[in-house]
Amino acid sequence: MQIFGVDIGGSGIKGAPVDLDKGELTQERCKVLTPHPATPDGVADGVKEVVDHFGWTGPVGLTFPGVVTGGATIRTAANVDKSWIDTDAGALFSDRLGGLPVTVVNDADAAGVAEMHFGAGQGRKGTVILLTFGTGIGSALFVNGVLVPNTELGHLELNGHDAEKKASSKAKDDSELTWEHWAGRVQKYLAHVEMLFSPELFIIGGGVSRKADKFLHFIEDIKAEIVPAQLQNNAGIVGAAMHAAGDD
Repeated sequence: MQIFGVDIGGSGIKGAPVDLDKGELTQERCKVLTPHPATPDGVADGVKEVVDHFGWTGPVGLTFPGVVTGGATIRTAANVDKSWIDTDAGALFSDRLGGLPVTVVNDADAAGVAEMHFGAGQGRKGTVILLTFGTGIGSALFVNGVLVPNTELGHLELNGHDAEKKASSKAKDDSELTWEHWAGRVQKYLAHVEMLFSPELFIIGGGVSRKADKFLHFIEDIKAEIVPAQLQNNAGIVGAAMHAAGDD
């Protein structure tokens, strides 16, 4: 079975058809830049461009970088335009896509569900936390395989700041940090999250998961196991498609 998944991020909008039996993209993904400002209309145009690239005419699952409640209503917009707040994203995207069936889910929650089904979290019980490091820090919290949605742990306060302002991969790039220096910030953040939730496993997702060999070995004194996401930066696309199919 194939469903189309779209992952909306602060820097890019990417999507592809997904084989839900294998948790794999069936074609090379299409990516367009997220518009700035990332308004609802601008992002919807980007989503349409990605979906139209494949001539897709079936159900579409989308992620959003913020809290999503009531099925498709946006409640927070930390890394996109504030006009998203209280937008019915499901209605917006369905209208822009010519009436195609649409579902919307938090981006990190989608990535986490994909990793728990097909990736690094497969078969893991207890408390598992996936953290996506990108424009911000997204989080997905699982207890015995069950998702606690919309946790948004990237906004925990750390040394007087939103944690993602200091420890996201964007913060690394903006401040031109070495991998070792950035890993020190990530370590402080993980220690704070570990103090609050005592997970058995941290899964590190987002684009930096492809470069785990450059920084994971610098992270010390964390009791939980720390592993990179196996689906890497495709996890959100796969999870979005799973959500559209009702497989999450």
